[in-house]
Amino acid sequence: MSQQVPAPARFLAAAEPGTRVVVRYRIEGGFTDALGHLLACDAGSCTVRTRQADVVIPLERVVAAKEVPPAPPRRPAR
Repeated sequence: MSQQVPAPARFLAAAEPGTRVVVRYRIEGGFTDALGHLLACDAGSCTVRTRQADVVIPLERVVAAKEVPPAPPRRPAR
C-alpha cells in the first residue's frame, strides 16, 4: 500500500508560491507556527518567509496549514 499524504502537506504542495500561509508544526516539546509567504514546497519540506527569517519545515512535522488574508497595514511610528 502507498502511504497517504496528510491534508496539510497536500495543501502546501498545491498552493502557489507567494501565498500567505500559517503552518503549525511539531518541535521538541510541543508545536509552533510559521506565518508568512510560501516560497517553495517539494516532496520533503516547505519554506515560509516570515518577518524574521525563511523557515524550512519538514512536511512530516506539519500538523495544520491554511491560507490567511493579507497582513493589516502597520501603524505609523509616533
